[in-house]
Amino acid sequence: MRKIIVSTLMTLDGVVEDPGGFGESPYGGWAPAYFGDEAAARSLAHLSTCDYLLCGRRTYELFAKAWPNASGPYADRLNSIPKLVASTTLTGDLDWNATVLEGDAVGALAELKRQRGGDLMLYGSATLSASLLRHGLVDELSVLVFPIVVGAGKRLFADGAPRVELKLVERDELDGGVAGLRYRPV
Repeated sequence: MRKIIVSTLMTLDGVVEDPGGFGESPYGGWAPAYFGDEAAARSLAHLSTCDYLLCGRRTYELFAKAWPNASGPYADRLNSIPKLVASTTLTGDLDWNATVLEGDAVGALAELKRQRGGDLMLYGSATLSASLLRHGLVDELSVLVFPIVVGAGKRLFADGAPRVELKLVERDELDGGVAGLRYRPV
């Protein structure tokens, strides 16, 4: 059985919006200064165990513009892995090796989880993360917490997110004071 892993970059004040500075937010671009070789190697190791990258429409659109022109081991893996995009507005064929999860995305992901194979890694999409948590589909939450407060932006969990008790299963301190935290639902 596959696992769904929610992986995100977050500021100390809980902001997850536009860590790479792709233009999604005027407060974006806070992660690259802290994202060293150690964080890149960690991200590549986690993504290497997965069969699919899962994302929402906005993350897909931002990544599909930025990553196809990048190079290196992480970019190569990110570009080659099949992507599943949860969207109510996109339809049809997508670029960047991506497929839209049309209709009931939660149901489709629940079915995909029951199949054999590698895991599904969810990047971005706080809304999709909350929905998957609400439906009990998240097996792991991997958060890199960056030592910066940006003061505004979309938070990982908005008001009204489901209550989920988590158990800390791993913690690391990475270069630049970034904290790597992995949780599993209790």
